[in-house]
Amino acid sequence: MHRRRRTALVLTAVIAAAAPALTACGDAAHPGAAAVVGGQRITVAQLQSRVDEVRRAQRAAVPDETQYQQAVARTGSLGRDTLHQMVLDRVLDGAARDAGVTATRREVQALRAGLEQQAGGAKGLETAWLQQYGVPPQRLDDSLRLQVEAQKLAARLHTETSQPAFWKALSAESGKLHIDLNPRYGAWDVQKGGVAAKTPWLRDVSAAQRTT
Repeated sequence: MHRRRRTALVLTAVIAAAAPALTACGDAAHPGAAAVVGGQRITVAQLQSRVDEVRRAQRAAVPDETQYQQAVARTGSLGRDTLHQMVLDRVLDGAARDAGVTATRREVQALRAGLEQQAGGAKGLETAWLQQYGVPPQRLDDSLRLQVEAQKLAARLHTETSQPAFWKALSAESGKLHIDLNPRYGAWDVQKGGVAAKTPWLRDVSAAQRTT
């Protein structure tokens, strides 16, 4: 049990290698859009707002200027990574909806309580999510909701989030949504983008759930 609990805040190491590429064309012109997902735009302004949230949280967590600049340097691809994460979250939402999967507020709060206990409190969990995944405190519940959705979707598919069957469902949903990224943010390819390695809902939360 102790070994299982140690994994609660650790990403599944094999995700990046196991995840098949989710690709989509990016040659359509969408002025002002960072991406178009299912016909809905993620604007450059919306993306910048999300990036600014992370930078403000980093500044608050690391008031020393030198340390803050080091934190910024370590997240130099924050804009690109944030956009890919925003797209991937929408893909997961769609796949979960198609499978009849939802995450209740009670489930999200139960997961949060378990993770807070393991992280040494609410502040510890917020710091861990910010440092490891670039999730600011005000987005933590949204991130945990996606955690619950991912795990329930995997269970519905009789698999795990690291396995091909799970990624096959996301690939199918990705195709339905006709994802189009602005070329400045790269192509929609999880493996090349490295987003899988930074995605908080791609991890085993079963230990945290058992502690609640």
